[in-house]
Amino acid sequence: MARTGDDTKQRIREAGVALLSAEGLSGVSLGALAERARMSKSGLFAHYRSKDDLQIDLLLASTEISARVVVTPAMSAAPGLPRLEAIFGLWCGWSRRAGLPGGCPIAAALFELDDLPGPVRQTVVDLEARWRGLLAGFVRGAIAAGHLPEALDVDQVVWEMTGIYLAHHAAMRLVRAADADDRAQAAFSRLIASAADDQKTQKTRE
Repeated sequence: MARTGDDTKQRIREAGVALLSAEGLSGVSLGALAERARMSKSGLFAHYRSKDDLQIDLLLASTEISARVVVTPAMSAAPGLPRLEAIFGLWCGWSRRAGLPGGCPIAAALFELDDLPGPVRQTVVDLEARWRGLLAGFVRGAIAAGHLPEALDVDQVVWEMTGIYLAHHAAMRLVRAADADDRAQAAFSRLIASAADDQKTQKTRE
């Protein structure tokens, strides 16, 4: 019986993340999800008490998917700069590789909820902070491996990586730019080259 319940919840989450990816948080409601999951609205109430609970769970489910298609594969790269390069490359366009019909749910939510208070917004804030912390760990790994300078401003690098990612997201989803991947990689390569140049300059002065 418990297994059936787990299977139903997983089916709901899969349908919900697809809906979230395609239509954003504004398009996710108990009614809309019930229709997509082909179940009764009352059936969903057995799993979610409110629209907020539903949206929060789907945001968390989105991060679980991104962890599988971004973080786990990146960890197979060599420590240091190769791993940092891997996670950035896998991050850009991850929703497409995950088979989602739209873009990154978290990236879309950053703009959709920027002025709306509440628990869903706070969840997005917390998830964004957690992701930036993870990226910072990858940058510090590259520093520890001697691939980037010790004096590097880690938070600034993460800031710029996030800016490149959001520009890529907008180019892919809104503009449908065919060169979005190439431009994002070029911008990231310039960011890393700039940091490496700072390291060379520092060593020359020493």
